Amino acid sequence: MGLDSFWHWIILLVVVLVIFGTGKLTKIGPDLGKAVRGFKKALHDDEDGGKDAAAQEKLRADPPAGADAKQGQRDSSETK
Repeated sequence: MGLDSFWHWIILLVVVLVIFGTGKLTKIGPDLGKAVRGFKKALHDDEDGGKDAAAQEKLRADPPAGADAKQGQRDSSETK
C-alpha cells in the first residue's frame, strides 16, 4: 500500500500539478540550481577565507618594520 505502484506516482503527480500549477513547477529547477551553485561557492569561499585569515593574522602579529615607526610618531604627536 506504499508508493511503489505506478498509479500512485501518477496520482501524486496530478495532485502536485493541481496544487502548485505548472508555472511554479517550471521555476523550481532554476531556483534549485542557483541555490546549489550558491552553496558550492560559499563552501569554496570559506576554504579560501581560512587561508586569507591566517595570512591576515600573521600580518597583525608581525607588522612591517616601517609601521612601528609611523605608529610611534603618531602617538607622540597626539600626546602633545
